[in-house]
Formats: sequence, C-alpha cells, structure tokens
Amino acid sequence: MIASQVMAKLYDDNRSLCKYVHSTSLGHQAIQLATAFHLKPIDFVSPYYRDESLMLGLGFTPFQLMLQLLAKADDPFSAGRSYYSHPSSTDTSKSRIIHQSSATGMQAIPSTGIAQGIRYFDILREKGIEVKENAAKAGSIVVCSFGDASFTEGEVSEALQVAVLKKLPIIYLVQDNQWGISVTSEEARVMDAVTYASGFTGIHAKRINGSDFAECYQMMKEVTAAVRNGDGPWLVQANVPLLGHHTSGVRKEFYRTNSDLALHTVNDPVPKLRQLLIEKGMTESDLENLQNDVAAEVKQQFAAALSSPEPDPASVSEHVFVPSIVTEKGERAPAGKQKIMMVDAALFAIREIMLEYPEALLYGQDVGLRLGGVFREAATLSEQFGAHRVFNTAIQEAYIIGSTAGMSAAGAKPIVEVQFADYIWPALNQLVCEISKSCYLSAGKYPVQTLIRVPVGAYNGGGPYHSGCIETTLLSIKGIKIVYPSNAADMKGLMKAAFLDPNPVIMLEHKGLYWSKVAGTESAKCVEPSIDYIIPLGKATIVLEADEELVRSGETACIITYGMGVYWAKAAAEKFKGKVEIVDLRTLYPLDEEMIFESVNRHGKCLVLTEEQQNNSFAEALAGRIGYHCFNNLDAPVEVMGSLNLPAVPINLELEKAMLPNATKIGGILEKLLSF
Repeated sequence: MIASQVMAKLYDDNRSLCKYVHSTSLGHQAIQLATAFHLKPIDFVSPYYRDESLMLGLGFTPFQLMLQLLAKADDPFSAGRSYYSHPSSTDTSKSRIIHQSSATGMQAIPSTGIAQGIRYFDILREKGIEVKENAAKAGSIVVCSFGDASFTEGEVSEALQVAVLKKLPIIYLVQDNQWGISVTSEEARVMDAVTYASGFTGIHAKRINGSDFAECYQMMKEVTAAVRNGDGPWLVQANVPLLGHHTSGVRKEFYRTNSDLALHTVNDPVPKLRQLLIEKGMTESDLENLQNDVAAEVKQQFAAALSSPEPDPASVSEHVFVPSIVTEKGERAPAGKQKIMMVDAALFAIREIMLEYPEALLYGQDVGLRLGGVFREAATLSEQFGAHRVFNTAIQEAYIIGSTAGMSAAGAKPIVEVQFADYIWPALNQLVCEISKSCYLSAGKYPVQTLIRVPVGAYNGGGPYHSGCIETTLLSIKGIKIVYPSNAADMKGLMKAAFLDPNPVIMLEHKGLYWSKVAGTESAKCVEPSIDYIIPLGKATIVLEADEELVRSGETACIITYGMGVYWAKAAAEKFKGKVEIVDLRTLYPLDEEMIFESVNRHGKCLVLTEEQQNNSFAEALAGRIGYHCFNNLDAPVEVMGSLNLPAVPINLELEKAMLPNATKIGGILEKLLSF
C-alpha cells in the first residue's frame, strides 16, 4: 500500500515525464491486494485500468509497472504499445493475464471465455481424454475485475448468462467507488452490482467493505476456495473510496467537491491497515522505517525506469500476427472420390479437425443438437462429438466472438459461427477491441487462435437481414485474416489452414454456393480433397485462362474476383472466348498481390468484380492499388463492378436481381475494356 502511495505521488510530481494517460489505485489497495494474495500461477486474472495494487500483489515490481507507464522498450506487457495497468503476461510464476482493452465492461466476455475453456478441459479430463501441455490446469480460476460504472455495459450481461448457465469458475470483482469519471452512481444506474447480479439465478454475490484489508482478505480467501472447489460463479462488490484522479488527464479537482473528497478520505485503507498493525504489535518506529525503505526503493526504480530506452521505431509493425507455419500439401482431387457440395466440404473439414484435435470445439446459434446449423453445415457433429464440444449459444454475437479470446488463452481452439453476416454487428466491439488487437498489444504473447464462420451473400430472396456482404468492414479491421472460398475443394483446404493458423481468421461462406442451386454454380461442387489437403492463406488461383496468342496480341482482359463473382465472371466470359482470364482471390487478407499484379500486367486491362455495394468498397480500394502498381502496363482505366449502392438487399427476387451484378452487366464492361 505504501508503494502505491509513493508511486502515485511520484507520477503526480513528475507530470511532464509521466506524459501518457494513467490511473492509480489510491483507495482501492486493500481489496486489490487481498485478491492477488489468493491467486496461484495456474489462475487467470483480468485487471482493470486502476488495478496497479493488484499487480503489485501478484509480484510485479514498481519498475515493471513503470516501464509500461512510460511506454518504454522493455515494458514487459506491451513493449510500449499500451497504457499503464493494461497488462498481458505469460509469466509462469504468476497468474496469467490476457490482453484486454480499456476494461469498461468488455473484459467480461473474454474473461468468461477463459473460464469456459477451463471448464472444457476439466470435462475432457473427467472423460479420460489427454489434454495438451498448454491447456488450462485443473483447479484454475479466473478473476475479472471491474469498476462499478463499467458493470452496466450490456456485454456484461451476456457474460453473466453464460457463467451461470455453465457454472464457470470465475469471480467478478466489482470495485464500487460510486464514480464513473464525472458521473455519479445516482445519475447512471438504479442498482448496484449485487442487486443486478441477483437476477441471474445461480450466481453468488456479496458486498464487502473494500477499504478494510482484514475483511477483504478473509472474504477473498473464502470465495477463491469456493470457486476452486466448483462453487462458481461468484460476484464480490467491494465498496471503496476513490482518493486519486480518474486519470492523469481527468483530475479530481475538475469535478469533485471538497466535501465529497473528505467523505472518501475517511475510508482510506492505508491508515486503517496502519492502525490494525499497531494493534497487532508493530510500533510507529517500525512503520516509519518500513515507509522510508519502501519510498527509497520505489524512487530508485522510478529513476531506473526513466533512464530505460525508448522503443525502436523500426519495431512498430511487429506482432500484428504471429507467424503461420501452414504449408500447402495433400491431394486436391484424389482418384475415386465423388464430388461434394461446399456445405458438405465444410462439414467434413470440421469433422476431420475435431477427430484430430481434442482442443477443437464448435459453438454458435443452432449449430448443436436437433438442427446442426440453419444450413445443416454442422449436421450430426454434436451427436458424434458430444454437447460439450458442439453446442448451441443464445443470441449473443458479442459473446460468441469475444469468448474466443479467452478460450484461445486457455488452450482451446474454438470454431464459432455467426448465423448470418447481417448479425455480426453486435460483435464488432469484441472483434475490434479485443480479438484484432490482442497479438499486437500483448507484443505477441496472446494471438487469438480462432476460426469464425460467417455465411454471406444474396440468394433466393433472403432479404435485407440475411443477404449482406461485409468484407469491406472486416478488412478495415487490422489484425484479422479474411478467407472467401468459391468452391468445395477450396472450402475444405482453406478451412483446415484457417483452423491451424495461430491468428484470428474469419471465413466468409456464400450461402448461395453451399448447394450449387444457383444457375451456373455447378462447378462449385468438387471432388473431395484428401484429409491432409491444405491451401495456405494468401494464395489466389486462376480459374479461367486466356488464349496465349490473344494475350500476346493485346486482345485480352483479366477479372479479379472472389465468391459468387467467380461464377458471374465465368458466365460473362462465355461471350469472349479466349479473351478473359479470371483470378479467384480465395483469401482477401493476406492478399495475393503478386498474382494480381502479374495478371494485370500481362493483360493490360482489368475488371475488379465484387458482390458488395460498389462505392467505397474493398474492390474500389483494390482497383486503386492496381492502378498505382500496374500503371505503366495498363491500356485502360481499371474498372470496378459491384452491387448497386443501396442500404440493403431487398427481399423481392426481381429487386434482388436488379441490385446484383450479372453476366450481362459484366459483359458490357468487358466489351468496353476489350475495345481499348
């Protein structure tokens, strides 16, 4: 507690040096330390941005925390990429800490995902199934820490639902100081965390005086033991004073009154603990010596942190992804095998994955027992592998996607499904703030290994909320990979690669190609590839070649496309025999620019074709990149075609058809291009 006091004063006295925004734990020290002292190296903890005392209690030194405060190169948590008290750690001598964003409620879902991963491996052990070395250990628990204002975030309720339903080993620690920046609890909510949690039947919840160390220590001893013994989940609400600033930039004098500060000061945990120690036999002299020794040590560590080197600017692009070791292998079209549909290719790929990898599990809406997915893309998997591995979720897109960060950290390999692309929007908070940034902001310690399946595309009057294409939005999020197969063989090979990739991968699957029912898409059916068939991400393919003589005479053009665009392009090319080359991208990120630029430079004329609405799309951005890199070899401006620029896909079949590209529309552009 003394260390945290000295640290806060040092930071305040050296504001010009401590220039990056930060919060301190003044007033919160008792509950934070009491919690930390009951955690083990096998456990996981998700601190929030005021939890520096919790970090000290886990065994991190002021020097280590200060390296992050000052964004130094040797910052052990983020290598100078993230804020103070935004840790991520794989230190085996301490509880593990996954990456999380600024912890205003969103941390509930990834942390609950860890607990769900712990429970999953417990089930495997109960069944006598051997688990891998890096899987969460038996008896592990999770502590997820919040400020009271963040507990009102909607995603918290999704996490609580799952924690209670699955009886997960997690403690939600709410530090209630009655403030949410400048907003009082009376202004913002009608109930505290304990009252709110009481609506989730099955969660244990208690209030505690968070400024009394002895009371906190005893309570956390009992609660951690209970959760470790299977009596979870728990919520502990610690009522604490806020004695410091909200942050270094939003200071207490901006919005708090002297009377409010005086009321909070009465509950300062430091004098309370000091008095308790005197009652237990320590002398004023002992305490004074302790205080002086700690202050001297903290100041020395601060000086050392200040003199530590800054990050090398050349390192700024490191750790976006961890390297993938997937290589191309296997047979694409083994002799004697029958053709299969794309939907079956996905089903067979997942079945083979789950047979080989016990850590693999599949979940999402309706993928489990009874239905096996609204497209039957998971049919029979739950029956074969059990409801502990293939299971339904509620309508909780944020949880479905965000939980994969925790699952992955616990050692699981989750495959999850969002039922339709148009339903992914509630999950964007988790996808952007947690999943995509985890590897980068943890300096490579916590890549999220997950495969996220998303059916996309207009087909058979699906209407405005079942027909969307969303690749442009997803591609604007850095730190995720995007796959988009157009046939059954690619579906299987890319799905295996996506699963094995140690980074987050989203697989966009055009539901109009699942069964090859759309006219002209029969070739989406392919001979089933071998069990070991893998296509590394980032490799495009040529699905239609132009006549070489026509290429040499300058009478050809190339179409760069993917998904349903492959089949529209093939249909249009029928009128231009030998004059069209079609490149199927297969992966939108990483993008096979080498093949794209080679094709464009060979032909000098190019059409980028997409199903998305055209304006401001990925296709237009790609056309601009092609124009820049291939400028000297272009014979005509790069053309782009997409759907009409409408807010949604209308449900009427004729209106849907009018919105989408087709062979006739593409043919008109090809005629124009080939005339140059």
